[in-house]
Amino acid sequence: MFAVPDSLRVENGVLYLLEQRKLPQEEIWVPMNTVTDCTKAIADMLVRGAPAIGVTAAFGFALAVRDYEGESLEKVIHELGISRPTAVNLSWAIARMQSCFQSGADSFEALWKEALSIHAEDKANNREIGRWGASVLKGRNLRVLTHCNAGALATGGYGTALGVIYRLAEEGRLEHVYADETRPYLQGSRLTAWELHKAGLSYNVLCDNMAASLMRQGRIDAVVVGADRIARNGDTANKIGTYGLAVLARHHGIPFVVAAPTSTIDEKLFNGDQIPIESRSPLEAGIFRGHLLAPEPEKYLHPGFDVTPVELIDAIVTEKGIFPAS
Repeated sequence: MFAVPDSLRVENGVLYLLEQRKLPQEEIWVPMNTVTDCTKAIADMLVRGAPAIGVTAAFGFALAVRDYEGESLEKVIHELGISRPTAVNLSWAIARMQSCFQSGADSFEALWKEALSIHAEDKANNREIGRWGASVLKGRNLRVLTHCNAGALATGGYGTALGVIYRLAEEGRLEHVYADETRPYLQGSRLTAWELHKAGLSYNVLCDNMAASLMRQGRIDAVVVGADRIARNGDTANKIGTYGLAVLARHHGIPFVVAAPTSTIDEKLFNGDQIPIESRSPLEAGIFRGHLLAPEPEKYLHPGFDVTPVELIDAIVTEKGIFPAS
């Protein structure tokens, strides 16, 4: 087994989140004492990754019920639900907690227990995703490219896309990992590389514009990414830059695999055109840790995600099995 880190943990009845914006320089755990803490942590990307957002929202719901009632409760839960618009796991978790609340299990203790169950289920599901995903990729000594961070830091534990990579390593079939740096938040270089380093795996970080060259040189055998929302037809929203990788992979004949829990599938949406794409502040892209990256940082375009059409996806892997994209 590998030294896979956690993004969140519960100790003495308190939820703690790893402050991912400080990685890799500092490892700081922040307590979530109120639903407002959870809402702000999600909106400000202290925690990120669709499954981890969903788990955090579940605990936030329980805290809201503990501290509010009536219209005030509805208001804070609504604010929690709109803290990030693209990751469907957020609304999925709140709906599940709402169902628990309405069924009569409406005490804080019962809701906290339900949130703990969502957390535990996500960890178990990720291991199944890893098992199924590894079975999709044939051969040994595989060199795999991933984008953004879909590892333990983005989930309740173990990871989705990185879960597949960890499983390949456990089976002795992984040679090397390439992690895109993933501008502008650098989730690949700060977070995925941190996880791979912790796990002791062989890896390189790529500038986001390097993948095509390596594919042409025959140095990448597969691309595995996570997802923040999957429409009914298989169109998939993931971190901005994923679509371009899918186009490149298809051109070079490289398998492109999406790894995500079934909670990421939004059956209300027929295709990717209906997926809401979060537009974040240009200043997040144009200013990095106090340094200007352009003379007018407000000129940056900063969509958080893009949509990869189903025809560019070879397989969608969930905890329930492998779904050919068609």
